[in-house]
Amino acid sequence: MVINKNQAVMAVIILLLSLVVGATQLANDGLFLRLLLGLSLGFALVKGSIGFAGSINRAYRRGSTQLLQTLMFMFVVTAVINAGLLLNSDSQHYDLWINPINAGLLIGGIMFGAGMSLSSCCATGVMVEFVSDVPRAATTLLFFGAGVFFGFPLQSSQSWITDSWFSSASYQGKGVFLPDLFAGTPLNGYFMSILLTLFFALIVVVIAKKYENYRRRNGSYLGVSGEIERQNLQRQSNQDGAEKPFRLFSRETYQNWFANLWQMRSTALVIAVIFGIMMASTGSGWGASTPFGIWFAKGLMLFGVELNTITEISQRPAAMFTTPFFEHGVSVQNFAIALGTLIAVLFMGKFKFSFAINHSAKQFALFALGGLLMGLGTRFANGCNVGALFTPIANFSLSGWVYLLVLIGGAIAGNRFQQAVMK
Repeated sequence: MVINKNQAVMAVIILLLSLVVGATQLANDGLFLRLLLGLSLGFALVKGSIGFAGSINRAYRRGSTQLLQTLMFMFVVTAVINAGLLLNSDSQHYDLWINPINAGLLIGGIMFGAGMSLSSCCATGVMVEFVSDVPRAATTLLFFGAGVFFGFPLQSSQSWITDSWFSSASYQGKGVFLPDLFAGTPLNGYFMSILLTLFFALIVVVIAKKYENYRRRNGSYLGVSGEIERQNLQRQSNQDGAEKPFRLFSRETYQNWFANLWQMRSTALVIAVIFGIMMASTGSGWGASTPFGIWFAKGLMLFGVELNTITEISQRPAAMFTTPFFEHGVSVQNFAIALGTLIAVLFMGKFKFSFAINHSAKQFALFALGGLLMGLGTRFANGCNVGALFTPIANFSLSGWVYLLVLIGGAIAGNRFQQAVMK
């Protein structure tokens, strides 16, 4: 593999500038930590070619469930890490995402699943896509932000979104915290909660494997180019490893760590560790979608909409929309995810930034619809694929597994709708 030295140098420059500017210009250490977390997440997502939307879209469109199976592995590992953090602590000292199980979760999950199939990305994914497909990412982000913004008042006022049909002792009326269901069992219920999380994940993996085998048997399995490339790289690496001794400062080490794709399992472990650091240092899990509504509101104010109008529509405090961009922690983190993505792509020598419009009007309409569905869906389900799926499962909220079921259903419906429209 030929190393693009110019892009590698550019990656180092951007990384160093990000760290220096962040360390000296961000208002506090908490914001700098968000910068580091975002850079790490963006880098890892690209290196592992991992995306939450892709887990369902790849299965439906290509027949491959490798990514879906990897996500189950990541969920279990992250849950184990979280259990270690929570075991000897009061769970109430953390901002755990124990989301309600209600009509909002079901409707929002279906909407988000459909939307991510139309836009081929999710909340985090749209930041990643800005490096490779600006027109699609920008269209999706604009309408995603609109959906979040106009969904704010519903999220805070509608009982079908705020109240839970089921709840447990620690979160009465809020949701089901799995350790509550196993009170009196070893490790304060966390051991049994981990086993239940593993059980749910294994069910998904078994179904995924059977589905992929079915696609292979009937000839509809197409595979994913990135997964095939990764397998070839691993095979080549194993052959080279048997012939050459490891050297830290070598071309081969650079290729394995920076220029080549990582194995998905390795990436899942990296993301699980990042999530654990986030929980330990901020007291909360990974969220991504709310800032999009804030950014949309800021855009409206740039075009002359008054702050009072913004607060009346959203039913949110003025401070939410007047806080400077780089003083809002999750906004910094989302921005850093895009930077981390750019750095990873440059290290791999695959950066080709372009504003070229390669999509039809019909495709742009689907991107817009997908963004709007995802934005509104996050308000109904109280989160996106990280806020309603990954973080709740890692925090032992039963809602995450319910969300996964309806998300898959929505994604299948969205893919079928897209096929019908694009015929």
